[in-house]
Amino acid sequence: MNAPRFHTVAATAAAALVLAGCAAPRMDAALEEANTLAAPVAGSASAGLARDEAQRTAAGKVASDLLAKTLTMDGAAQLALANSPAFQAALADSWGEIAAARQRGLPGGLAFSFERLREGGDLELGRLLSFGLLDLLTLPQRHAVSQIDGERARVRMASTIVEQVTSARQAWVNAVAAREIETYAAQVKEAADASAELATRMQRAGNFTKLQAARQHLFYADATSRLAAARQNAISSREALVRQLGLSDDQAAALKLPDRLADLPKAPRAAGEVSRALAAQRLDARVARLDLEAAGRGRGVDLVSSLVDVEAGIRRDTIFESNGEKANVRGWELEIRLPVFDWGSTRRASLDARSLAAANRYEAVARAATSQARESYSAYRTAFDQARHQRDEIVPLRKAISEENVLRYNGMLIGVFELLADARDQVTGVMAAIEAQRDFWLADAALSSSLIGKPLAGSARSAPASGGAAAGGDAAAH
Repeated sequence: MNAPRFHTVAATAAAALVLAGCAAPRMDAALEEANTLAAPVAGSASAGLARDEAQRTAAGKVASDLLAKTLTMDGAAQLALANSPAFQAALADSWGEIAAARQRGLPGGLAFSFERLREGGDLELGRLLSFGLLDLLTLPQRHAVSQIDGERARVRMASTIVEQVTSARQAWVNAVAAREIETYAAQVKEAADASAELATRMQRAGNFTKLQAARQHLFYADATSRLAAARQNAISSREALVRQLGLSDDQAAALKLPDRLADLPKAPRAAGEVSRALAAQRLDARVARLDLEAAGRGRGVDLVSSLVDVEAGIRRDTIFESNGEKANVRGWELEIRLPVFDWGSTRRASLDARSLAAANRYEAVARAATSQARESYSAYRTAFDQARHQRDEIVPLRKAISEENVLRYNGMLIGVFELLADARDQVTGVMAAIEAQRDFWLADAALSSSLIGKPLAGSARSAPASGGAAAGGDAAAH
């Protein structure tokens, strides 16, 4: 290679470095793409990374506006995206991942070395400008791999948004339901308190046996214990929501939740929605496919670099002789590193393992996708059917029974204890309906997340309050 041509190559490499350095990754564009991918779950809620004081002030205003009124489920999702420091940290990590992916596709840096040698009265100054020739030759392939890595980082960012939105909605559902159940648990306790007090007075008057009075006091003790558990659950659920939303102490004090959950939809989602969602590519499947594509694209570059590494440079030396004469020496040099110890076999084995793992990981995700969607939809439909059954069948029946018992009490066909026991049963039936409604909204959020490719747990938590209260009412009635 002659010197003028080599100078041209070096100048081209330097220009590529300068131009590539100016093209920094745009976080706003990446966030816009991630929000678009997450839109089927996030809806109108959108994520933004607060990188300066003005953006942090704008995010704080969004949080203040949402907390100034009763927080809805969708409001909780937007608040979690705008206010949570943990989520902001996750977005910053994604930004760093995008920047790192971009960096891997840029040309390698230029190396400049300078040496000064003196021998007697002679002085020699050596200058060397070198760069990785192999890096420059493989730049198109490495740039393609970096593009894949950047897309993978954006898809993962979308998955982070989906997870944050789903978790916020589920935390909101749990907090509102726990608060509503606490209200009804207090009503059960009030009825049990009245029943126990009346039983004590009747026992003193000799109109009640010790066994009958003990049954009423047992139910009172049980209702008191369950009210304490319901209150603690309401506090725990609210604090879990506070943590998910990333609220400060002042913001937590301003948080206002509705008194009840939203009503059930008129009809459940159709089963065809699941198949349509699976026809499109899920986020986790996209990440696995991109992993596989990156492993395949990068394999050729990595194989070459495992066998040889080439450094090229241009050199200019200036020699000052003791007699006052000056001479310039120009030339170029080539440095080749050879893996003489294993000839790249270890590196190639690592590449083979990476490609094989990526292929099997993609296959595993693809196979699990339909199964996860079917399971999530089954849980959703079961929760919907149970909640609708509670609302349309059990609660109206309990109400009708209660109205009939009031008539029987007015006709002196039953006593006051039977009436109080029926009132307790009716309240605990309403609590069971609330729990079923809560389970539906949890399953609804989990289904939305699962269809886009971020499966989350949506199973209902067991709620012993209803069953135990009902059992207590039955025992009291005997």
